[in-house]
Amino acid sequence: MISLHRTAAGLALVFSATTLAWAAPGDRGGKAVYEAVCSSCHATGTEGAPAIADRAAWRQRASLGLQELTRNAITGVRKMPAHGGQAKLSDLEITRAVAYIVSGGTSFDTNKAYTLAKLRSGAQLVQERCTSCHAQGTDGAPRIGSLDDWRPRLPNGVQALVKSAIGGHKAMPARGGLNDVSDPEIRAAIEYMIARP
Repeated sequence: MISLHRTAAGLALVFSATTLAWAAPGDRGGKAVYEAVCSSCHATGTEGAPAIADRAAWRQRASLGLQELTRNAITGVRKMPAHGGQAKLSDLEITRAVAYIVSGGTSFDTNKAYTLAKLRSGAQLVQERCTSCHAQGTDGAPRIGSLDDWRPRLPNGVQALVKSAIGGHKAMPARGGLNDVSDPEIRAAIEYMIARP
């Protein structure tokens, strides 16, 4: 019989070796995210969430694979909202928190965030959500395809814009108000809005 600890550790190694994403400096570790966000349900099993100490429940879920569990945490599942209800959490922070919870608090923090297998394109996200403000420059939003609007925001690079969009900026809510949007999807939307003629 394989122990949950060994299963979770193996999944974490496979997971970290097969995922790709940029890791922003300063992102919180799994334990910190668990304590600040996830523990409100996973410490005691509130709303049917498996408690961190419930090894049987996590053994069953670990059989799905760490990637599937992380996808669920990013996009939402059952009563758990996308990004754990905290849109400002990066995909890397979610990845670390899931590994921490599944391992019962023994996992290491990876520097590679889980990336959804099927990503929406930048054009799709812009059409779905971003045009409501970025088409006309509502509340000072840089207009789609206007390099003059985007140029002052680019000195720190596109990744700084991605981080700003994740956390929200001025009138724009975190993740543009779409909590299930992944970090790479946000980047694709920003790049599309900058480059669109």
